[in-house]
Amino acid sequence: MTNVTVKGGTVVTGRGRQRIDLGIRDGSIAAMEPDLAVVGNVIDASGLLVLPGMVDTHVHLMDPGPTEREDFPTGSAAAAARGVTTLIEHTHAHPIRQAEDLIEKQRYLAGRSHVDFGLAAHVWPDRIDRLAELWSMGIAFFKVFTCTTHGVPGLDSSHLLEMLRTVSGFRGICLVHCEDELITADAERVLKQAGRTDPGVIIEWRSRAAEQAAIALVASLVRVTGARATIAHVSTPDGVRVIEEARSAGADIAAEACPQYFALREDEIVEQGPLRKFTPPARIRSDSEETAMLDLLGSGAFSHLSTDHAPSTAEQKAAGDIWDSPFGLPGLDSTFPWLLDLALTGTITLEKAVDLYAEAPARRYALAPRKGTLQPGADADFLLIDPESTFTLTNANVISKAGWSPYADRTFKGRVVATHLRGTEIARDGAPHTERRGKFLDGPGAS
Repeated sequence: MTNVTVKGGTVVTGRGRQRIDLGIRDGSIAAMEPDLAVVGNVIDASGLLVLPGMVDTHVHLMDPGPTEREDFPTGSAAAAARGVTTLIEHTHAHPIRQAEDLIEKQRYLAGRSHVDFGLAAHVWPDRIDRLAELWSMGIAFFKVFTCTTHGVPGLDSSHLLEMLRTVSGFRGICLVHCEDELITADAERVLKQAGRTDPGVIIEWRSRAAEQAAIALVASLVRVTGARATIAHVSTPDGVRVIEEARSAGADIAAEACPQYFALREDEIVEQGPLRKFTPPARIRSDSEETAMLDLLGSGAFSHLSTDHAPSTAEQKAAGDIWDSPFGLPGLDSTFPWLLDLALTGTITLEKAVDLYAEAPARRYALAPRKGTLQPGADADFLLIDPESTFTLTNANVISKAGWSPYADRTFKGRVVATHLRGTEIARDGAPHTERRGKFLDGPGAS
């Protein structure tokens, strides 16, 4: 591999920023010094920010599965174009539940990804005894539901306790979708008996109370078992506070953030219908609630950011009534532009943005120090950012198979000029290159 020297840029990490050069050798960062002597090809980063490639640890690319909604070649191309160089994927329609599933998926995905990737497994209540084997084979984490969703069975409290004890025994980690099964099932029954098919059913069905109850249960069981868990897509300050309390009591528990719980409003579903059907649904009702959530993002109460990218086309969303429409939003095209805009307009610091979407998720899922950071020995995954330019996201420039975005026609400050994976450029000016260089990344338990 050709040696590369990145000259003249301002390198930004979670700890600060510095005018410094990068020396890259064989796909890794070999040196970081001011006025580094040129070796190999030169990348002129004058006037640009140099950031680590982003790490998105909650992505659904439906592949194998319903690839008319999304697939690895298209979804990972969107990731590359918008600054994500590493992702962790799991699909509900073709879940990994045992060793054979992982072997099959790894084989299938060879040559299909533009970016490096790990794979997560799903937990079925009758297959908890299979989890240790999957961990030893390199699974990144275990996805757990507390209510039946997307065809994946929810775990009741006894199965949750068994699962967390099992995973704690081999020091694995879980990502838990928290909505209480009893509350959601009862709400669904009542709403359907009333003949409700209006979009507002989503807010009442997947309620704040259902999420809060499940977060409280999982947090208490994490403390009891000594397990490691991340609570997925926490949507309210109240949920964050429960997690912070458990963490202060010694629990290894984290709060994952997603842009939709900061940038979208609860009442949008009334007008947009299925295009705002995701779960938990958007919660923000006022400017003050948005400010409260953003304050928590900047303070460190949220541990890291992800997309929960789960796209469908507008036509797929519109098929059937609100009950039949698929859950989920596209997010890989929009998440880093949204985050970069927050940083460049002063809502959070640029260093906090790098930590939230690169360094912290890499640490949480044991991808660091190889991924998510700029330091000698790390993979040379980096972005060149023009902080003075802007980027307008339109449905026409969405790369995901969704073909639309809830953030369409918004203009964001900052622009990804180029994305590099292991020292090689994989996207420029919003367009991914055709060659797919992505590799599978073993999880921390791989033997």
